[in-house]
Amino acid sequence: VPKKLVTTVSGCADDAVAGLVACNPGLRLLQGHRVVLREDLPAIRGRVALLSGGGSGHEPAHAGYVGKGMLTGVVAGAVFASPSVGSILAAIRTVAQAGAAGILLIVKNYTGDRLNFGMALERARAEGADVRMVVVGDDCAFTTPGKAGRRGICGTVLIHKVAGALAEAGASLDEIEKKVMAAAKVMGTLGLSLSPCSIPGSKPSFQLAEDEMELGLGIHGEAGVRRMKVLPADKAVETMLKHMTDPSSASHLSLTPGSSVVLVVNNLGGLSCLELGIVAGAAVRCLENRGVRIARALVGSFMTALEMAGVSLTLMLVDEERVKLIDAKTTAMAWPNFLAGPVTSQREEVPAPIEGPKKPQDETGIGPGTARVERVLQRVCSTLLDMRDKLNELDRGAGDGDCGHTHAQAAQAIQEWMRSRPPPAAPAQLLSALADVLLEQMGGSSGVLYGLFLTAAARSLRGRSGSPAWADAMDAGIEAMQRSVPGAVESQFPLGIPVPPEFPCIPHRYGGAAPGDRTMLDSLFAAAQALHSLRSPGADLLQVLAAAVRSAEAAAEATRHMEAGAGRASYIRSSRLEQPDPGAVAVAAVLGAVLE
Repeated sequence: VPKKLVTTVSGCADDAVAGLVACNPGLRLLQGHRVVLREDLPAIRGRVALLSGGGSGHEPAHAGYVGKGMLTGVVAGAVFASPSVGSILAAIRTVAQAGAAGILLIVKNYTGDRLNFGMALERARAEGADVRMVVVGDDCAFTTPGKAGRRGICGTVLIHKVAGALAEAGASLDEIEKKVMAAAKVMGTLGLSLSPCSIPGSKPSFQLAEDEMELGLGIHGEAGVRRMKVLPADKAVETMLKHMTDPSSASHLSLTPGSSVVLVVNNLGGLSCLELGIVAGAAVRCLENRGVRIARALVGSFMTALEMAGVSLTLMLVDEERVKLIDAKTTAMAWPNFLAGPVTSQREEVPAPIEGPKKPQDETGIGPGTARVERVLQRVCSTLLDMRDKLNELDRGAGDGDCGHTHAQAAQAIQEWMRSRPPPAAPAQLLSALADVLLEQMGGSSGVLYGLFLTAAARSLRGRSGSPAWADAMDAGIEAMQRSVPGAVESQFPLGIPVPPEFPCIPHRYGGAAPGDRTMLDSLFAAAQALHSLRSPGADLLQVLAAAVRSAEAAAEATRHMEAGAGRASYIRSSRLEQPDPGAVAVAAVLGAVLE
């Protein structure tokens, strides 16, 4: 059974609603019921009240849409279970007694919701209340919907918004019912998921293989209409929109060039925000390619299915009036506070800042040695690209697992740089140019550290030649990686003097690591110690270089047994760090490729 962060399985729906109300002063609970109401109930006197609801597990639906300009109240059932007739009737009576000029129930098309809300409606009418019900069925999954009809899913949130804006403007129950039903008829939604979900205390309702995705699933963990291999985001979106608008499907949404729509890109609960942004961009481009105008786009979690790692796309055809209703103000906490305006993938970019003139180099350094430099750099790049998976695997012990990707990105940047121009053969210029490439392209903490190292080493080599100069350059690079930051506070303290603890928010060092801290510095420091032999007259260059590589490799392996003192790994218990540090391994491999 999957893990859940709940207090008790039986009380999770009550606890979730109580937490929402506790954190939102505009909401109130109805005593004795799992009903959330607007705090300002007297404000609905003379206006139409809007009630909705359904099972829990779809948060922020439905209670997140209670507020001025949206719903008057919602009735929440247990997880994925319809609320009881008694609680729905209690909500109806409450808003009726508050002076509502009619009540509209907005219900998703599921059998349990229709039955329970319908029964409550009949009982309320028998008591004299003016109550109507709109059943929303926006699911485009089934090409031939059965007797139950199309399911009600994320498009219901747009109906909440349209109805809420009309009610706030003082529209009659007849007008709201008519316009809401018209909007519901020109709306469609389709879901896609990479995983199932599970009710607290239960196993997932279906299984997906690692390379599979499910198209057309509902919001209660039920399987979809088509299982397929995982597609890239843009292809997945194309597949979804094609299915939604297929004229041969009885549940399709008719979408023609020139149509204007509101787009909702809805996280089904467990998709990362990064993936959601990618899907949103793909949906915008795909619709634009069809000649569809996207009047508004909403991206976020609107109607979820617990932790399901998936997304749904909702489209509603809109005219100027519907767009104004979507734009109307609301205090509902789950409705996004976005700047109203049309959507486009061709938004004008802010011009890049103008760079200052670069210092001209004294010498290009390009000559017979350039070919040798290119061979060495290609060897380094090939080594890092070949090690991508190994470095990622080593890095997973520290949490993120991206060390291989970062180094491969550096290798690709260097290769692209060499294709654009011959690398300088002069050592100082070469290292300085490489520092610029890595600082601009590599990213991560590694990119900064390599950039610091190479910049300082280049400065040390300027105007010098000979083997001892390389030993000095290595030391200069290592010193730069550890050097104190020259900042507003740190400028008060001489170089190398630690910043006192009363300045805890100021970073004390660029890198902050020392030999023995289980970082890339361990391999660099070991190699530098070996290179000190170059300062001795008559030193055998090849032997010293070979010793430096062996020292770096041994130091990298030794990090396996070290306690991490810096970097992200320092937050991980040492007992979980059973592999050598990936940064140290990468440095040793780079040195091996350079000195091969």
